[in-house]
Amino acid sequence: MVINDWIHVMAGFFILISLALGVWVSSYWLFFTAFVGANLFQFGFTGFCPMAIILKRLGVPEQK
Repeated sequence: MVINDWIHVMAGFFILISLALGVWVSSYWLFFTAFVGANLFQFGFTGFCPMAIILKRLGVPEQK
């Protein structure tokens, strides 16, 4: 998998986990869901994503 695939997987995972925590632990976890959504939104316009920088440093390929 390439960086873009990993970004979608990680974002989906974070959203699902934070939604579950928001329902069963504290509603404040929903702010994390909003943060992930906002980050995906700005990534669509700017192309900047902190997770992409981390994945590059970990050696994940950018293209197939």
